Amino acid sequence: MAEFVVIPVERLQESVLQALLEEFATRDGTDYGPREVSLEHKVDELRAQLGRGDLQLVYDTESETWDLLPAERTALLLGE
Repeated sequence: MAEFVVIPVERLQESVLQALLEEFATRDGTDYGPREVSLEHKVDELRAQLGRGDLQLVYDTESETWDLLPAERTALLLGE
C-alpha cells in the first residue's frame, strides 16, 4: 500500500524548490489555455498556491515519486 508524505516546502533549499516547480510547470498535461504563459509566471502561480496552502508537495514512498496536489486531494490520500 502506498504511503504518502507531505513535504513542507519551506524545508527545501530554494534551488531545489525552483527546480521542482519548473519541472511541474512544464509537464505534459499542464495546459494553461489558449494564451501563452511564461514559465516564470507559471512558477510564481504555483508558489502562491503553495504559500496559501491550496497545493501541497506530496511524496509517494512506494513509487518514489512526487507531485503537487490540491490540499483537498492530499487530505483524502492521507485519510484526513
